Order: sequence, then structure tokens, then C-alpha cells
Amino acid sequence: MAKPHVNDRGFIRCPCNRCINNAQHQLEVLETHIHRFGFMSDYNEWIYHGENVNAASSSNVPQPNSGVHDRDEMFEVLEDIISNDAEVDQLGSQSFNVQYDDLFTALNSELYPGVMNKWTNKSFDELLKLLKLAFPKIDLVESHYEAKRLMTKMGLGYQSIHVCKNDCALFWNENSMSETCPVCFESRWKMQEGRRTGKNVPHKVLRYFPLAPRLKRLFATSKTAKLMRWHQAGKSTDDNVMRHPVDGRAWKDFDRKHPEFADDVRNVRLGLAADGFNPFNNMSISYSMWPVVLTTYNLPPWLCMKPEYLMLSILIPGPQSPGKDMDVFLRPLIEELKELWENGIDTRDAGNDRKVFKMRAALLWTVNDFPARSSLSGWSGQGYKACPTCNEDTPSMRVIGKTAYFGHCRFLPSTHRWRSNLDFDGRTERKRPPRRFSLVDIMDQLRRVKTSIPGKHPNYGGVKRKRGDDELNWRKKSIFYELPYWAEIELKHNLDVMHIEKNICDSLLGTLMGDPHKSKDTDNARRDLQHLGIRSELHLYEDGNKLMKPAAEYTFSEANRRKFCRFVRSVKFPDGFAGNLSKNVAHNDSRIVGLKSHDCHVIMQRLLPVGCRYLVNKTISSTIIELCTFFNQLCARTVNVTDMVKAQDQLVIILCKLERIFPPAFFDIMIHLVLHLPEETILGGPVYMRWMYPFERYLKRLKDYVRNAANPEGSISEGYVVDEALTFCSRYFDDIETRFNRPDRNDDGIHRTSRLFIYAMNRVHAPEVTHELLSLASKSNIFVSSYPACIVNGVRFVTHAHDVRLKTQNSGVSVPGTENEIFYGQLQQILEFSYLNDFSVVLFNESYKDDQFILASQAQQVFYVEDPSRGPNWRVVQHVNHRSIWNITEDGMSDIDLLQDNSSSNFTLFVDLGNLPQINLQ
Repeated sequence: MAKPHVNDRGFIRCPCNRCINNAQHQLEVLETHIHRFGFMSDYNEWIYHGENVNAASSSNVPQPNSGVHDRDEMFEVLEDIISNDAEVDQLGSQSFNVQYDDLFTALNSELYPGVMNKWTNKSFDELLKLLKLAFPKIDLVESHYEAKRLMTKMGLGYQSIHVCKNDCALFWNENSMSETCPVCFESRWKMQEGRRTGKNVPHKVLRYFPLAPRLKRLFATSKTAKLMRWHQAGKSTDDNVMRHPVDGRAWKDFDRKHPEFADDVRNVRLGLAADGFNPFNNMSISYSMWPVVLTTYNLPPWLCMKPEYLMLSILIPGPQSPGKDMDVFLRPLIEELKELWENGIDTRDAGNDRKVFKMRAALLWTVNDFPARSSLSGWSGQGYKACPTCNEDTPSMRVIGKTAYFGHCRFLPSTHRWRSNLDFDGRTERKRPPRRFSLVDIMDQLRRVKTSIPGKHPNYGGVKRKRGDDELNWRKKSIFYELPYWAEIELKHNLDVMHIEKNICDSLLGTLMGDPHKSKDTDNARRDLQHLGIRSELHLYEDGNKLMKPAAEYTFSEANRRKFCRFVRSVKFPDGFAGNLSKNVAHNDSRIVGLKSHDCHVIMQRLLPVGCRYLVNKTISSTIIELCTFFNQLCARTVNVTDMVKAQDQLVIILCKLERIFPPAFFDIMIHLVLHLPEETILGGPVYMRWMYPFERYLKRLKDYVRNAANPEGSISEGYVVDEALTFCSRYFDDIETRFNRPDRNDDGIHRTSRLFIYAMNRVHAPEVTHELLSLASKSNIFVSSYPACIVNGVRFVTHAHDVRLKTQNSGVSVPGTENEIFYGQLQQILEFSYLNDFSVVLFNESYKDDQFILASQAQQVFYVEDPSRGPNWRVVQHVNHRSIWNITEDGMSDIDLLQDNSSSNFTLFVDLGNLPQINLQ
């Protein structure tokens, strides 16, 4: 009777006691379920299997999501998990069904007689015993461990792979049964007095989280399957505009070289990041654990860097960093990436009627800080040839105690007048610009690299080997070259803008402030000037028995140093914009200490360009502002290719200006790497999807998993698997708060109904606003509500009177004029006018003298920074680009939810100090 009623995939609802018409299977599996679990007792009329039911009796028919069994979202979760597994369609796949038996049993059981399992509790551990004492008949897990074990079955698990104690090899595949390392012949197991312990305990254990099943999960549910196609529908239609890696030249070049891969938009593009961290709160313990994390670039830009979409792939055990042996630990991932590229894997697409397709995957690039980049790429980041782009033509020179990457005049045209200027290093620059090394040139270099023995054993891999001159700075040929497509990728390893910006900020700020710990203006730096025979006014000299160092123009005087510290202390940022930098200013206004990466990001782009004006001479301040403006331009969400092409040439001028200001010792490799950032942006797209900020935050989440300090890797692995299962299940729960529907930091909440359709006033031509038009045609209520604060589109606005008492600044607003001019002010009043039919309109009074009002939806948030050079009443305007608001419109997403965005074209690299937007608050 049921055979003619299967769907187009051959599936039909299963009426067994376990599935209760919630899950769908093929007929063979359905028959097995009925024999095994029995038939539903209350399923009398087979409305899902062909029986016609008249209207009179239809109300008594049990529905699959109602009746005795209330709808549980977990049935949908399990259905997506099971249906995505290819083996579930096979009649003989009984072992797979057994795996989920206890989960189905738990779903169909009652939490308490007459109560289904709808319990959600954030205090699970503390309430377990209390609940069992209060309700003796309650059916709950006995412990938190038991609950985790149950949830782990819904996760994807991981593999534990033993590692040689010297990092020589993995006991995996052909070496899985070996008792000793195939390289250094050390025992696989820990020994005590030359003998094994009672139980075989390996020296190290690598945790590998298979990639393929995690990629299949992204297609297993319609919640994410559609998003995996976003890169095709959401890419920019303007070749000059980049807002996602799909708009970069490297992605387009990859598609051109591999059209069979690009034909199916569901094929996955991955990015890899690796970094070390200490899992313990006690930083005095030396321990370095290295997670390898993957991100999926198929997703839209506001999701692919979210922690819910990052995938832990490998957990490299400590306590030492893998260093040059990183390739040993990457072996399982590389083998799986090769399989996913060459053969693919059958995957059900929930966004396309669960049809099976062959999913393939490719690794686009890696994202790492500079030391980790050396471990992954094989090119050493130290020595005279440290720059991986300039290669053997890296501009460098030896100064006292270090290598300085100095001499950027060689990047200038051959006829440029600065090439013959002796103020740089006392010599005329005659070298040609560094060559551009093609992919073929790189492969020729790698063929000359000798194969080294892996590991750290003092008699094998630990023996230091002197590189030959023909090997340049190559230490090894990276394991990534085993991927068939890797040699053809233009952008293999990204330079991390986060760490580059932080290092430059530390160098600039330390030198300007004269910080004895971070200043590059040391005694040796002055001796370098003397050896080069330049800038005699800065040379050290003896005054009696003392060695004197003349004051430099690029260092603040003591008065200006205190003025700059007071300036930083006075700055107040909008809510959620940045940390409270006043805490980093020393109590005597002499130093700024303890800056984190994001603090440096804010100082470089927002504060330093304002604070250094007139505290040093115009030549120095304008050059610093130009460099800071470049980082503003580089970090924009929308990047123009023409802007980056211009920035490439302008950066050469900026670096040459810096060489005329600071001593050669100032120019470490981070200063030089700035020169290559525009080119990498043209290749890879916007920087915010290729820097370490999201991955560094993800490491904090992994660190929170540690519960057993004796085995931190095991704690993180178990915690990740459970969290992975909970994350997947959370996509299905709409009626409770989860990480996917949790209100934002600044969420409208219940105030959205009290504001009552602010945005609808911008859509008066729509038919659904007829009632509002009628309400607005009537007079408002004579009573007007006034508020000290409100939230519009997730942005917090606070009146100035209330704002002065806070540590944050949320009262600055701007509004565009009718002729493209911009008006700035501070929010004075927030008024809500009520109309008929529960409509209301919120108005802002943001003027100083005139009672002029604007709609709340017209306001754009800004904040004001005191201008230390023009008196207490003058402020410099800083526009705010909110992290959760995107200037991208897609299907099903209206642009009414968007606020201001920034573009690289909003910034001019060569600036006039008088052109910064300013207002007088008097």
C-alpha cells in the first residue's frame, strides 16, 4: 500500500516506534525498522502512506509533529545527520542504525511522566542532583560525563595518532603498528628506568579531526547548504571592487586554471591558519600547543570568520613548538585534501532536494604570523633575504647587533632624484628594483633545496645543517607542494596584517615616546648613523665622562609626551568599538604600556594621526599620518583595485620618507613587508578575511575547554567535539536562545516594538504602510516620551547629558545633507511621538543651538577625539564602521538593516594636516 507513495528520492515516512513518522527512509530500511522497533500504536489511519481520510475524522489523525509526541527539533537534527550518510541507504547497514539507537530512545522518552524533554538549563551540572532529589521518578543522565558521551555520538569525533617523542614521524598508516620511530628508532612508548610502564603510554598524541565529514555537515542541513553557494551569487559585479576573496585575482586565476573545479559552485574553498598558544592561565609555564584551523570561503563575509564556522583540523601537542617539523604533523590533513581534490566525496545537498553530488575541496592559502609562515612555507624569515616576495633581492644591510631592511630607494624609478641623495645611507642608489619571481622561478629554486631529516633528535633531524648559497633562504620544500594545484597558486601564504600593524605601532609609538624598552632610537642606532656618515647632529658625543645622546626631532619632548598621554587618556570610544585605553596610560602620564593587537589597530588608524600633529615637525607628522592612512585604506571592507595600485607606488615614497627620518635600526622586516600588502590585497581580496584576528579569538575558545591541566590536548579535543555537536543542534532551535539567535551586544530587544516601524517611514510607497499613513495623517499624542538612550539597527545612541558620565562615547551623530555635505553634532534629545494604531516615530535632536530634529534612522554614529593642538573645544571627527553591519544586499536581505560602511576610496594617502574633519563644540 505504501510503495506508490514514496517521494522522488525513494523515501517515505517511517511509522516505527522510534521514528514516529518524523524520519524518512527507503522502503527496505522502513521494513527493517518496523520489524525491529515495532509499529506506532496510535497510528490508525495511514495518511502518510496512501489512506484517504475524510474531513470529519482528520482532526483525530495523529500528525508527525503533534499528538502524543510533541515535535522535537532533535528529530530534524538526526534526520539530517542520518540522511547525509551514504551508508544509510544500504539495506545491510545495521551498524549505523545501532549507533543512534540510544539517541532515539532518549528523544522518545519522557523527562517526567507526562512531560516531554523540553528542558534547557544553563546550570546543568549544579541542578542534576537537585532535580533527582526533588523528582524521584525523573529520568535524567547520571552525570555530566554521561551527557557529554551521549552528545559526542552526534559529533564527528577525532582520531588519536601517536607521535615520535622527537617529532620525527607519526605512527600512522604504514607505521601504525611500529614500536619504534622509523627515523630515530626511539621507542613509541614512555619508559621508566629503561622499561615500559605497566600500560603502554605514548610520548605524544596528535588529535586529527577528519575534514570530509565536517564539510558534509555544511550541506546536511538547509540552514547552511544555501550559504555554501553565496560566493557565486554574492561576488562583485564590478571588477574594480573587492569585498570577498572571490573578487580577488588569485581566486579568478584558480578558476581559470581549473575550470572543472569551478563549474560546481558547491566545491569548497578553504583557508588554513596555525598558531601556538599556552593553554594554561599560568604563563610562567612554558608550553606551546598548535591548533590548525580551517575556514570555508564559500560562505558570505559576515559568517566565514565566525567561530561557529571555523573547523579545528589538527591539534599539535606541546610542550615544544613543532618548528621546522610542522610538515610531519600536517600529513593526515594533506592526504585528505589530496583525496578531496582528486576523487571528491559523495555528499547530499539539503539545499537541492538532498540530491547527491561529488563534493571536492581545495586549499586556497594559509594565514599566519610571520614566524609561523616560515614553518609552513619553508622560507626562513630571518637573515639578509628574509622577505619572501623580494626573495634573494631583499634590500637589507647589517647594523650593530641586527639586520636592517633599509634601502627602499631602489624601488624608485631609475631617474628619480632621491636615488642620488646621500641623506639616506651616504651612498648613491644604483641597484635596480627587486625582480618579480614567477611561479616557475620558485619551483626552480625549490629543486635545489636538499631534503632534510625531520625531527629534533640530536643525531638525526636535530643536527644543524648549513644552507648552501644556491638554497637561498629555503629550509625545506613545504608539504603543501604535494597538493596537485599548490604550485600554480599565486598567493600561497598571506602576510598577516594584524601582527604587522601591531609591530609597526609598537616601533613607532615606542620611538616617539622614547620608551626605553621599545624605542628603536638606541645608542647602537646612533652609532650606526656615525658609521654611515650621515646626520651628524644625531651622533653620540662625550661630555666629560658621560656619553651624551642628542635629542632627535622624531622623539616627543617630555612636555609633549605627557600631552600625548593625556590625549590618549581622554579618548572615549563608542560602545563595543575598542577597549578603555586610559588603563594603558601610566599614572604619571609618561608611558603607554600593555597594548594588545586591537589596541594598536585603533591607535594606528584613529589616534596616532590626530595626536602626533604639531607634537613633532610637519615633515615627520605628515609621513606618519600617511602611513596610518594607508592602514585605514587597507583594512576597509570594500577595497578598490585602483586604490591598491596607487598605494603600491605611494608606499615606496612613504618608506623613503621614513628612511630620511628614522635611523636604519628602526627598519625591521615588518616595516619592509608593508610594501607588499597592496599586491597581496589585489590577489586575495579584503584583508579582514585574511588576518589573524578571528583565529586568535578562536584560540581563546579552545583554551576555555581545558579542564584537566595534566592533559590539555585531550580536554580541548573532547570539549570541541561536544561543542561541535551542540553548535549543529543549535541551528534547529528557534524557540529558545542559542548562539545563532542570541541577541547582539546592542540589540533592539523589546524596544523594537516600542519604536514601532521606524524604517517603514522610508518605504511609504509600499502597500503595507497604508495604516501608518493614516496614523501619521492624524495628529500625534500630546504626550511625548523622552529617553536617555536608544538602540537603532544594533547601534547604541546616548544623549550627551547621559554620555558624559560614562566611560564610552555614544552621543556623536552625523547626518548627510541634501547636497552631499555632512552635518555633525551631539545628541541632545531622544523623543518618541505616538500615533494611532500603536505607531510611533523616534526623532533625534542633535543640534547645539537650533531645535532641529532628524529621524533616528537617518543618524550615523561618529565619535570625537580631542585635538590637542587647537584647544579644549576642538574635536576631530572619527566615523564608525560597525562590525555587524554590512553594505552588501543579497536575496532575502533588505538594505534597511544596513548602516554606513567604509571603502578604501574614502581615504587619500597623501594628506594635508589641515584637511581632517573638525568641529568646534562651543
